[in-house]
Amino acid sequence: MGAKFSREDIMRLAEEENVRFLRLQFTDLLGIIKNVEVPISQLTKVLDNLMMFDGSSIEGFVRIEESDMYLYPDIDTWVVFPWTSEKGKVARLICDVYDATGAPFAGDPRGVLKRVLAEAKELGFTSFNIGPEPEFFLFKVDEKGEPTLELNDKGGYFDLAPTDLGENCRRDIVLELEDMGFEIEASHHEVAPGQHEIDFKYADAITTCDNIQTFKLVVKTIARKHGLHATFMPKPLFGVNGSGMHCNMSLFKGNENVFYDKSTETGLSETAMSFLAGILKHAEAFTAITNPTVNSYKRLVPGYEAPCYVAWSMRNRSPLIRIPASRGLSTRIEVRSPDPAANPYLAMATMLAAGLDGIKNNLTPPPSTDRNIYVMNKEERIEAGINDLPATLKEALDKLRADEVITTALGEHALEHFCEAKEIEWDMFRTQVHPWEREQYMSNY
Repeated sequence: MGAKFSREDIMRLAEEENVRFLRLQFTDLLGIIKNVEVPISQLTKVLDNLMMFDGSSIEGFVRIEESDMYLYPDIDTWVVFPWTSEKGKVARLICDVYDATGAPFAGDPRGVLKRVLAEAKELGFTSFNIGPEPEFFLFKVDEKGEPTLELNDKGGYFDLAPTDLGENCRRDIVLELEDMGFEIEASHHEVAPGQHEIDFKYADAITTCDNIQTFKLVVKTIARKHGLHATFMPKPLFGVNGSGMHCNMSLFKGNENVFYDKSTETGLSETAMSFLAGILKHAEAFTAITNPTVNSYKRLVPGYEAPCYVAWSMRNRSPLIRIPASRGLSTRIEVRSPDPAANPYLAMATMLAAGLDGIKNNLTPPPSTDRNIYVMNKEERIEAGINDLPATLKEALDKLRADEVITTALGEHALEHFCEAKEIEWDMFRTQVHPWEREQYMSNY
């Protein structure tokens, strides 16, 4: 997805490929993809940054009296959707959101990430690279096209067809992604029945977040063509693994990976260790962003490979952070807690802010934890200095509001509107009567 286009390139490609409609795509604070679709006759207006929309209709944006907003397209995100009709194709441009004064909108998640990246650049870091690993489930749909709870396979980790009946769908997703410029590194069945993972090559933070949003759109679109419903819900089924989005992160200065130091025993630099320490320090606060739904906390429980403790290790997969074995340019820190329901722009912004705080303050992480934390009792974890991640969305929101580094990274507008929406979500869940309660209490009381 790294191709660079000029304005003239876009005009020429639109004509050569018979593009008839253009989707101007952006993301709201909750991570939901939004778009304004215009006929290709409006392309000049779009490229002149003159396309307006009603921001008051978008979750977490603005009030009705300040609703006029502009979409500024990033022309390097131009892509023609391969599945659209030869009679009239549909292209896409991802946009930044600006207010009526011509200033970047404070509630635009892509803009939030750009602000934190600017801070990293001031510290001398030219690139924040991320390799995400988003997982998803495939469910069958009913005769009305609505998703059911019936899985399309009984496969397990790295299984092959016929056990993995999602293989053809997954292969078609990969082909469509490659047609759109993705470099796919791996595609396989995950641990749970009906669960899948497709890994694409790392990129700079903005490109990666754009890719995550495009990936979700493609997965859902192609699954529907196979009569399936794809969901990035973190924990759709009880008793099996949930879906994560592990994030492999590294900082570069030019062509140098500053996380690598061949002179240390671990191969990790002081910068990497301080970044790691910052992630650990602020993990409880950024969890509200990286795990943003009530359902997210059904995944962050012991026994299903998801981290629920704030610790790190070179090998162990039970802590929050793992250090993969590769060194040199591939040296990286893997944060294992994020899930694919997260707004990727906000998630990467807050994790980067946490790591930069560690670097600026020369923080030192605690010793690594090489035991299986899942089998340690509470006293052993306290003795080892291992805190728990928040257990509920409400707890995570409280931790978020109390952390100055993370709240500053988000900015007042994004913070307040995000928390307001999530506190409503928590209150709706808290006051709802769930089937489990009736099963437990209707007869006994």
